[in-house]
Amino acid sequence: MNLQKLFHMQQELDRYIQSNRNVEESVFRKKVLALQVELSELANETRCFKFWSTKGPSDKNTLLEEYVDCIHFLLSLGIEKGYNSLGEWPAPLEEQDLTELFLLAHQSVSEFTEHATHEDYSNLWRTFGALAKALGFSYEEVLAAYIDKNETNYKRQQQGY
Repeated sequence: MNLQKLFHMQQELDRYIQSNRNVEESVFRKKVLALQVELSELANETRCFKFWSTKGPSDKNTLLEEYVDCIHFLLSLGIEKGYNSLGEWPAPLEEQDLTELFLLAHQSVSEFTEHATHEDYSNLWRTFGALAKALGFSYEEVLAAYIDKNETNYKRQQQGY
């Protein structure tokens, strides 16, 4: 899937938010934390690690919305570091157990935070691609959900979210 449309949309949203909120300092680390929190919220909704519980995961729409929240921050971090020229979504890692994928995703976020190389950024996309695949999301579903959530984020900003 080509990521350029998403990068463009995210860049416009980031500009809108930072302009309206008079954000002038670097918010890179805040976006990193936001990504980690959203990733944890997604893991919580899958319940994949809750060996003590018999309750199943949330419905697919809830999972997709949480996943797309992660994608917003993943795009935004790439823009911050100048990696928004990444054209295609890199091939996903081999599918693994969801718990392992979430742990790997957190590790990948930490590595990107520390080194912020283009390779680290590509690895993040590969890991999130594996998560999408493991959760049963097509790229088309991710794109549509991203577009919907992007619209919601503008409305939230206009309403003083």
